[in-house]
Amino acid sequence: MEGKMKVCVMTGAKQLEWVEYDIPQPKAGELQVKLEYVGVCGSDLHFYDEGRLANWVPDGPLVLGHEPGGIVSAIGEGVEGFEIGDKVALEPGVPCGECEVCRTGHYNLCPSVKFMAIPKEKDGVFSEYCTHAASMCFKLPENVDTMEGALIEPLAVGMHGCELSNAKIGDTAIVLGCGCIGLSTIMALKARGVSEIYAVDVMEKRLERAKEVGAARVFNGKEEDIVAFAGTLPGGGVDQVYECAGNRYTTLQSCKLIRRAGKVTLVGVSTEPHLELDVATLNAMEGEIRSVYRYRNLYPKAIAAVASGAIPLKKVVSHVYDFKDCIEAIDYSLNRKDEVIKAVIRMG
Repeated sequence: MEGKMKVCVMTGAKQLEWVEYDIPQPKAGELQVKLEYVGVCGSDLHFYDEGRLANWVPDGPLVLGHEPGGIVSAIGEGVEGFEIGDKVALEPGVPCGECEVCRTGHYNLCPSVKFMAIPKEKDGVFSEYCTHAASMCFKLPENVDTMEGALIEPLAVGMHGCELSNAKIGDTAIVLGCGCIGLSTIMALKARGVSEIYAVDVMEKRLERAKEVGAARVFNGKEEDIVAFAGTLPGGGVDQVYECAGNRYTTLQSCKLIRRAGKVTLVGVSTEPHLELDVATLNAMEGEIRSVYRYRNLYPKAIAAVASGAIPLKKVVSHVYDFKDCIEAIDYSLNRKDEVIKAVIRMG
């Protein structure tokens, strides 16, 4: 496909504009993809709200969006295994593949990664078409659609946290924060055989959704004391705690919720660089603490889990917007977090 395409571009804090770009053509090793669905992520909202995200500061217009599902529309030289019309999920980070970190399998930590919607790396996909390394495009089976393809990205974050913590059948777990990443974590835990999952949030809609996707019991943090509840469990806590809110209060709570030799996994991303941890309690419990950075080697597993029915991925979606309403979708998602659990943009 050649010609012009519509693109939604961030030009500053709370500034999004419509522009026309040339439709990008695939280079050797790349696919051109006609985008069908793109998820709206918390990082998109931070960029929109402040015009930057932590140390990532745009030096010009930036296209947001990094959760894409679409259809192969052109194939670059040397690419095998794809046909025009294939449904694909795109893993948004393209690592160099050559550094020591990549060669040891931790490619999500590659210092030269080119990740969608990150300044100086790669534009995002709030656009009608994109090009992407074929090595980071994954075919979707017949019974998985491109909306689910777009949601593989946040699901992979939850799955990565559960892999790093080695959550397994018979474990007990508390998930702090039930936005899209918290819900993805609950679904990943459930699929791994963890059934005793307690979910905490302060928004009722999110707690309802947590119950739907597999939480055994939900707690409104404004009204109920999860630390006191954890203390009543056998061993005085749970095996696994997942901090998925990325906030000061829940991060401080996390170490107080584990039983002896329990694990705390920090899945949520904080906009603040410094948060407190209750290290004294962690020490006394000989607890383990893990951080999570994106994901690696998980797209095929995540797609297979959705295809098998083990993970009801569409249940995280609360709002679907047409691409022409993209600006409104981002603004509403930022300002109505009590309403919006996960917004998805329908590109077609």
